[in-house]
Amino acid sequence: MCYLGFIRTISLLCAFLSWSNTQAARPTSRYNVVFVIFDDLRPAIGAYGDHLAKTPNLDKFINGGYYFTRAYSQQALCAPSRNSFLTSRRPDTLHLYDFYSYWRTSRGNFTTLPQYFKQNGYYTYGVGKVFHPGISSNNTDDYPLSWTARPFRPKSERFMNSPVCPDKMGVLRRKLICPVDLKTQPYKTLPDIESVAEAIRVIRSRGKARRPYFLALGFHKPHINFRFPSEYMQHFRVENFYNYTKDNYKPHDMPKVAWNPYTDIRSRHDMKHLNIPFPYGPIPKRQSAKIRQAYYAAVSYVDDLFGRLMQNIDLENTVVLVTSDHGWSLGEHAEWAKYSNFEVALRVPLIIRSPEFSSDGRELTRNLSVLTELVDIFPTLVDLAHLPSIPRCLNNTPMEEQLTCTEGKSLYPFIRQQSTRIVERELFALSQYPRPGRLPTKHPNSDKPKLKQIKIMGYSLRSDTFRYTLWIEFNPLDFTKDWSTTYGEELYDHRLDAMEEINLVDWPQFNNVRLDLKNKLIKAFTK
Repeated sequence: MCYLGFIRTISLLCAFLSWSNTQAARPTSRYNVVFVIFDDLRPAIGAYGDHLAKTPNLDKFINGGYYFTRAYSQQALCAPSRNSFLTSRRPDTLHLYDFYSYWRTSRGNFTTLPQYFKQNGYYTYGVGKVFHPGISSNNTDDYPLSWTARPFRPKSERFMNSPVCPDKMGVLRRKLICPVDLKTQPYKTLPDIESVAEAIRVIRSRGKARRPYFLALGFHKPHINFRFPSEYMQHFRVENFYNYTKDNYKPHDMPKVAWNPYTDIRSRHDMKHLNIPFPYGPIPKRQSAKIRQAYYAAVSYVDDLFGRLMQNIDLENTVVLVTSDHGWSLGEHAEWAKYSNFEVALRVPLIIRSPEFSSDGRELTRNLSVLTELVDIFPTLVDLAHLPSIPRCLNNTPMEEQLTCTEGKSLYPFIRQQSTRIVERELFALSQYPRPGRLPTKHPNSDKPKLKQIKIMGYSLRSDTFRYTLWIEFNPLDFTKDWSTTYGEELYDHRLDAMEEINLVDWPQFNNVRLDLKNKLIKAFTK
């Protein structure tokens, strides 16, 4: 009996110590959360291995945190991507592929990321471009449901697409490449400068408040037009961007339905006179180099602003997550902008710092290669803040009955274990893009078709090794798919073809791989 009593005592002591260690690992007070969203930022960051980039502030931030090297957007277009990761639901769930519907009235009253933090006692505030403005966020940035206070929109934002870029004769134009002197601009400032100043004001004002805050800051750049203080162009020599890619023409085995004709770039004043052939171009080499130079300058500009922000954040009690809504093509496949299912349009940076996972002298695995999606952000931030975890959405229950759930996964276990080998199921990154027809067109705009114009949907699956994309018939009236009617098929092997130049779909030796990935893609997108 004494022996049994001793064993029980030891067991209880071990259980208590285990519980104590678990509690010690949790914060004694709730962390603040800062969520930073760049616009159209591919991983053109020095710490991600881009040797042309000049991003000292993001590099410094990455060196103190965890960065995911294979993170992907669910659709390479602003509003669908943002509504997707802010609700943790895929575009097919939200039925949003353009800019013209609000999920709460058209699909379901789904809880958003900031709304969940608000419901759990946080002060929530949005600055700049968090939700896409307009109908897709109810013309209110989803206020007051998502935010404690009315979100901040910079006053100079309304001039973003106005003719404010002087040409050689001093005439103000709508240009693509637009380095400026701030003194010549409306209000003598730019939207992202205003947004960072407001974010810093809020951080300072909330610093001693007992109520934790959730602050989302959305930058407008490097989205076109490339308008930023002119000194940033001087950081980059245009000659360094001539051989950025060897692609001058559309790959011959790329399905025509997969092509995006970059209509927004063509419409700018400094591009019109080039008479670029529609739809396949190409853009002349020197102009291509200038566009890349301006993109990198825009990234350097917002990197500086990000540095200003970080100087005001107390990293000992604040979780910070940095990402982008999607990537941007810089001439790969001779394509430009987003609007596609290719790696360069979908891959984004995803960087996390948390006081819970400071290095404290230990050797840490800082970069994680696990396949990651932007729908993972919502459950990840919830777990990093130690709020009640978000349940997975159930396929056998109507989505309208699941107002708070995720179609992603939490990245918290990967950070905690510092490993990519903690899941039993195979992971994929799923994306999609709509088209109004099988050929690129100006009218309707095949880069940005409206819902009623969509006839084809391209579904894409990124596995550990391959990207497989299938373009099928899609009905915009009832959102049904016809997997038997296909308009294009693509298979790329990332072991040898990281730029997705060679479509292997007709290669006999890859037929088993193609069929396997096709079945997995259909299963993943069928509910």
